[in-house]
Amino acid sequence: MSAQPRKRLRIGLVGTGFIAEFHLRSMVAVRHVDVTAVYSRKAENRERIVKLVAELGLGECKSHDSLVSMVQADDVDAIWILSPNDTRVDTMRTIHDEVVAGRSKVFAVACEKPLARTVADAREMLRLAEAAKLNHGYLENQVFATPVLRGKEIIWRRAASTTGRPYLARAAEEHSGPHEPWFWQGDKQGGGVLLDMMCHSVEVARHLLTEPGKKRDSLKLKAVQGNVANLKWTRPRYVEDLKKRFGPEVDYANRPSEDFARGNVMLEDEDGNELMIEASTSWAYVGAGLRIQLELLGPEYAMEFNSLGTGLKIFMSREVTGDEGEDLVEKQNAEQGLMPVLEDEAGVYGYTDENRHMVECFRKGEEPIETFADGVAVMEILMGLYLSSETGNTVHFPNPDLENYVPVVARR
Repeated sequence: MSAQPRKRLRIGLVGTGFIAEFHLRSMVAVRHVDVTAVYSRKAENRERIVKLVAELGLGECKSHDSLVSMVQADDVDAIWILSPNDTRVDTMRTIHDEVVAGRSKVFAVACEKPLARTVADAREMLRLAEAAKLNHGYLENQVFATPVLRGKEIIWRRAASTTGRPYLARAAEEHSGPHEPWFWQGDKQGGGVLLDMMCHSVEVARHLLTEPGKKRDSLKLKAVQGNVANLKWTRPRYVEDLKKRFGPEVDYANRPSEDFARGNVMLEDEDGNELMIEASTSWAYVGAGLRIQLELLGPEYAMEFNSLGTGLKIFMSREVTGDEGEDLVEKQNAEQGLMPVLEDEAGVYGYTDENRHMVECFRKGEEPIETFADGVAVMEILMGLYLSSETGNTVHFPNPDLENYVPVVARR
């Protein structure tokens, strides 16, 4: 796949939401990249991104009123798919059609997590990318989080090399709920908190358990056990809160999605050793803000990280008043008291190194360490967990029943 490196990679964004701004702010620390185009349905949202690209010095960004227009643009080499889950297969199909027909010079595509809403759709995303001969990357930022990169390197180099490989990874992510209405709607998002956030947890755990230099499929998926629950947002007070914030289409009295999920994933390494992932996610956590907790355990060692255990903390008394915001930490829930501060959220969460890696791989014609194939593997795990929670049984792999399985909360 390698070829003569291009001097700069020119990318177009599909989507203008919260995650698009996170990616743009991280790209300030990425070399050899220009953001030259953006497409979404609303002109005002596109103009907001165009303005932000200029403010950040990321190039001259053009607003496109159709996806076809952006894909056909002469100044777009690669596309970042950052739009809602229910748009991703159609977006990928349009990119494929334009490239195959020779109307587009796009040669690479990156897609935010999760890759799709079902295993079949995720597999279709991969098929379309390969059929169009596109380089492809799966945007799973936690794999590139700075504590993950550093912690994995130390554990495998110093501890695993002398006492044996790690065998247990724990990953948890929790906050007080998503920013946009579509996240709360099971049919649009494809699920609830399990699909939205456990995609992070299972993949960063798989990454930590995978020997450096090997692909994730060096670990064989054996079985999963999952549980989901509605802990907070189906209570009458919070049902009304969601309606006030997002409108009547988010109706958790009649159409709720799970706000808590827990999963166990059983794996096997190349030597037949059993490995385990314990993952949990929640939209029902109210603390300082988004909390990510990671652990990696082996025969004679342990690694742990808590995103709210920051080195920088700020205290503000009752006399300090002002507007609500998220200027200290993502999903911030208070403006007073002792507050943790993430000095560089984009870096700590992994967006900076993720985008640096994707840009360099696409620019040089190399395969990223996270591809659409990894996105498919994640979807198989997640759908297995949903099926397990529905039936109360352990789901074993391979399992062809998962191909077109749709979680209960996503069924119309």
